[in-house]
Order: sequence, then structure tokens, then C-alpha cells
Amino acid sequence: MKISITMVVNGIIHKKEVLPTLTLLEFLREELYLTGTKEGCGKGECGTCTVIMDGKTVNSCLVLAVQANESVITTIEGLGDTHHLHPIQEAFVREGGVQCGFCTPGMIVSVAHLLEKSPQPTDEEIREAISGNICRCTGYSKIVKAVRKAAKLKQSNPPVTPGRKLSK
Repeated sequence: MKISITMVVNGIIHKKEVLPTLTLLEFLREELYLTGTKEGCGKGECGTCTVIMDGKTVNSCLVLAVQANESVITTIEGLGDTHHLHPIQEAFVREGGVQCGFCTPGMIVSVAHLLEKSPQPTDEEIREAISGNICRCTGYSKIVKAVRKAAKLKQSNPPVTPGRKLSK
């Protein structure tokens, strides 16, 4: 039996009928075709599937789509686009904060949430914000450097957010 849900994803309202067992991650990837959010472990341990839900970072593999009903979700696709990179995306590229790239979407979403709360974070705040995101390639030092650069870029060049902003 399917359940009707409505949510705002990256500024766009979506109304769908879903099975009660469908995760938010599956909903984003299979129903909305937003494949930037990756599935790493499926157990909430790696942070690869991190999205912002109602102003908090969550592992989308642990949230059922029906639990996200009437929520506002931001995925990696909601932060920038191919024509206008978000300052965090730009900083990750410039500073070598990406290697294989698999953890990058979840890492960038976590950092975006951090910079909204703390525009000039300390290294300790940065490490705490990304502590739920496992990266097997970079060793994190380039990521921390990229976050520092992103904070500077964001202050001097605010991002262009695709889509329209809607309130809940």
C-alpha cells in the first residue's frame, strides 16, 4: 500500500506515492533522479548519503521517505550547478579536497550546513562537522584546507542557488 508524501527538495515541491519501506536516499535517487547523493554503507556509518533535512544533516539511508513528509531537503544538487559552482565545491576542487569523489557529495553537504551555522569555523569545528563522513582517500587535511578556503570564498562570493526557495 503506497502512502502520499509531499516535500520540498532543492526548492521544488514534490508530491509522490511511495511504499512505506522506501528510504529517503532511494526516494531521491529513484523517484527524483537526484543521483548526486550516494549510497555507501546503507547503515548510516559513512556519511556518503548526507543531506540537509529541515536544517539538520541526516543520513538519508536511515530516514524513511514517509518520515521526511512535509520536510525541506537540500541535496548536493541544490548547492550549485554546472554553470555556478557553490564556493564549497570550488574550494574542494582548488585545494584537492577530492580524490575518488565518492564521499564528496556528503562531505560538501555537511560543510555547507556548517558554514551556514558558523561562517568562519575553527579547524576543530570543521573536523567535528565532517566527523560523520568517512573519506578513505584524502587524509582529511586537504578537506579542512578546502573548508577554510570555502569560508573565505563564500563571504566574498555568495552562491547562486538553483530552483526557487519555498518555505514549508
